[in-house]
Amino acid sequence: MYKVDLNCDMGESFGRYLLGEQREILKYVTSANIACGFHAGDPSVMRETVKLAIDNGVKIGAHPGLPDLQGFGRREMNLTPQEAYDLVVYQIGALQGFLTTFGETMQHVKPHGALYNMAATDEKLAEVIAKAVYDVSDQLVLFGLAGSELTKAGERLGLRTAHEVFADRTYQADGTLTSRSEDNAIITDENESVKQVIQMVTEGKVISEQQTEVSLQADTICLHGDGTNAVQFAKYIKASFTKNKIEVVAIRN
Repeated sequence: MYKVDLNCDMGESFGRYLLGEQREILKYVTSANIACGFHAGDPSVMRETVKLAIDNGVKIGAHPGLPDLQGFGRREMNLTPQEAYDLVVYQIGALQGFLTTFGETMQHVKPHGALYNMAATDEKLAEVIAKAVYDVSDQLVLFGLAGSELTKAGERLGLRTAHEVFADRTYQADGTLTSRSEDNAIITDENESVKQVIQMVTEGKVISEQQTEVSLQADTICLHGDGTNAVQFAKYIKASFTKNKIEVVAIRN
């Protein structure tokens, strides 16, 4: 029996702008990455999402991003190491405040968007992000792209790390995700997505866009809650896992 965590980015609404079907998708995932106000989310959305996750027995993690609401945190920014460290600590702290009011502990930290992708290849940025997480609590799990500089940095510090793979994204020969600016970045066929992710979990590999075999470790799988038919896909992927003897369980469990 294989085991894997199923995570989803959550709490990305802002004010009157609603994004994602949180109530339904929480029935199918085991970990929630909650936006901390920089790329999306606001205090009320954070509190509501924390409560929804707790009510559904879903483990909670901070989802810190770049300070870019308009660009949804997907545009790269030049940061000094200290700025990167500070913004990660700040956002973890914001979410921790709400968790404390509910008597709940934080499971993990997963950077968002451009911050995540930059840290996947930039060793220095990866190191300061990992250090920020470690300094807040060495009990937190660091989520990062499988085999990336971020997971390597976390492992060097002694953090527990979770190597993340994506159900709906294509890969490059170096193990990075295909840029969203490319037409082939997103897999829209549900059967192809499920086929790819089952191969990653059971065989530890993925076929890149260059048709090369890339080895990777799949500890947690990301589902995008704002995607088309997100709830339907979450239900489908979980049912497919059951058929293939893959148990969906949170990292901490």
